[in-house]
Amino acid sequence: MSPHCPVVLDIAGTSLSAADRRRLRHPLTGGVILFARNWVNREQLSTLCAEIKSLRPDLLICVDHEGGRVQRFRTDGFTHLPPMRVLGELWMKDALAATDAASAAGQVLGAELRACGIDLSFTPVLDLDHGPSGVIGDRAFHRDPRVVTMLAKSLMHGLLRAGMANCGKHFPGHGWVAADSHLEVPVDRRGLKAILADDARPYEWLSTTLTSVMPAHVIFPKVDAAPAGFSPRWLKEILRERLGFTGAVFSDDLSMAGARSLHGRELSFAEAAALALDAGCDMVLLCNQSVDGGQAVDALLDGLADEQARGHWRSDADSEERRLALLPRSLPPMWDDLMRNASYQRALERLP
Repeated sequence: MSPHCPVVLDIAGTSLSAADRRRLRHPLTGGVILFARNWVNREQLSTLCAEIKSLRPDLLICVDHEGGRVQRFRTDGFTHLPPMRVLGELWMKDALAATDAASAAGQVLGAELRACGIDLSFTPVLDLDHGPSGVIGDRAFHRDPRVVTMLAKSLMHGLLRAGMANCGKHFPGHGWVAADSHLEVPVDRRGLKAILADDARPYEWLSTTLTSVMPAHVIFPKVDAAPAGFSPRWLKEILRERLGFTGAVFSDDLSMAGARSLHGRELSFAEAAALALDAGCDMVLLCNQSVDGGQAVDALLDGLADEQARGHWRSDADSEERRLALLPRSLPPMWDDLMRNASYQRALERLP
């Protein structure tokens, strides 16, 4: 069994620097997350992904590519996907047409990314559209967890047809709180019974379909004092034991304000990462920290090794197995072949 490689980091530009290559070879690095700044066109993206894989074939290349306002690649042939709320609105008119459209969206999303060398998109959003959350907003399918579950399952079926795993987010739910966890620490004061009966239901109903989950940087004080992504109660007791989830757990971005103000003090990235891993995350994300030279990325990699030596987190063979299980099992399509593929063309026609 390979050593546990829990860190998903970013790169600054559109090609790899010497520092990027060094960090990607680090034994704690298990993945890369790409952003719009890493994009010029399909040829450049494909070359970048191939270079990453040439260094480490096991590295998981990820992106936040949901549709609507969260879509990193929008030009040079990439389809503009609708926000997920559009699918929820279609459901209210024709539920079965909406499920077919959701599968089409998943297939188009997954196939286009895979044709450029991307392994995984952090989608679908399972948060409920309660209304006040600006950061979620039209990224959510619907207010009703039953509708969210059916549309998300349909979208994941489309991803599966494209050979891509999935990631349900943000467990147990980010839709109730108005605060943006990028900027502050949201607090949801509802009790566990209310959350399990509503926001967390999709995770229960999709327990055999989800391949990965990303918890919310939200504190639910009636359940635990720590945000969900740093809470053994949420991740081990509720998500894994009570809801039966068996896939991989990613932390949300450790650079977000909601990630590091814990236990009354500001933690370092390495301390926050160790806490998240110890709480039950399999992988930790650190985003947008490579753009100023990447000192924060190096501090995380070095510091996390120190945290491991101190016994603050332990390497986990099961976590590594779950990470590797997210890698695609089929060869990616060539873009030109994809454009002639009847199944893909039909999916394009079924998009709302």
